[in-house]
Amino acid sequence: MQFNLTEDQQAIVAAVEKICARFDDAYWLERDREGGFPHELHRTLADAGWLGIAMSPEYGGAGLGMMEAALMMRTISGSGAGLSGASAVHMNIFGLNPVQVFGSEAQKRRFLPPLIAGRDKACFAVTEPDAGLDTTHLKTQAVREGEHYVLSGRKIWISTAQVANKMLIIARTTPLDRVQKPTDGLSLFYTDLDRTRVEVREIEKMGRKAVDSNMLFIDNLRVPVEERIGEEGKGFHYLLHGLNPERILIAAEAVGLGHAALARATNYAKERVVFGRPIGQNQAIQHPLAQAWMALEAANLMVMKAATLYDAGEPCGAEANAAKYLAAEAAFQSCQTAIATLGGMGYAKEYHVERYLRESMIPRLAPVSPQLILCFIAEKVLGLPKSY
Repeated sequence: MQFNLTEDQQAIVAAVEKICARFDDAYWLERDREGGFPHELHRTLADAGWLGIAMSPEYGGAGLGMMEAALMMRTISGSGAGLSGASAVHMNIFGLNPVQVFGSEAQKRRFLPPLIAGRDKACFAVTEPDAGLDTTHLKTQAVREGEHYVLSGRKIWISTAQVANKMLIIARTTPLDRVQKPTDGLSLFYTDLDRTRVEVREIEKMGRKAVDSNMLFIDNLRVPVEERIGEEGKGFHYLLHGLNPERILIAAEAVGLGHAALARATNYAKERVVFGRPIGQNQAIQHPLAQAWMALEAANLMVMKAATLYDAGEPCGAEANAAKYLAAEAAFQSCQTAIATLGGMGYAKEYHVERYLRESMIPRLAPVSPQLILCFIAEKVLGLPKSY
């Protein structure tokens, strides 16, 4: 068992850190205040070849593993960019995994290179207002008409749809009452986000203003048959292939965010002098910071274990879900502790930790709730009866 990063992995971290250093705290504070997608970061990472880190070299990617992708996402988030920076490139890392794995050769050559090069931006349209995490009860319909499907329905909490020109979307091609299993009859498409047929309405939210979240209203969107990924009716099974990587990457981003908050709090504790001594000399300040470090490191070990298992082709559902749960909780604890350490200044935007706290809610809520992860571990690991 190896806990140290290889020389190549250390080089990846150093290279990504160098890029992120160009986008300082003032940049992210401005993005948090004014909004606006961080195109500059996206473009810089694309030009350096990082957007295809986990995609095949045959299509312009780097061909590296989930471990390297997790290190990259942890580094971006930990630079101070937080979830605003990580979410700007997150879709590239895991989102089109179903296309790479299940798409035809023609689809891969058509769809992957422009995404990796940064010419295309894609959004991931799965969640719906009335279905939530119950994907089998999605109501968006795709009706076959000759060589096209006609899609209609609604999607919610769709990130980057304001700037995306492409959309990976799942829709029901066979009604629920006509399939043997609820997971059947759903099909996956990768197509143009045609704004004459898709109304994109932004949702104002608590944090991560730089990366938009949206409601999509889809009205008779025509999608060519050749833009369906894999077989009709198998879309849900294709989506499952990308769930573990998504959880691993979200967890890595949460660890990075937690460490960014911890670093700010620790530096402040060293420099802030009250009653003639730095506040970091007080155990009431030291102990919560030490606890935050331990929680983040423990979560990071689970992230690395899950990524290692995934790259080895081994089952990693329990580890990926546990990593997401532990990292989200550790990040939240670290951000809370940072604000408490800074006191009143922790509440001030110019010190950044209040932004980190707002963004730390994202990995706690998405892409799956902590309660469902606990149910998953109880059932799949402990063998307890299914509770939902």
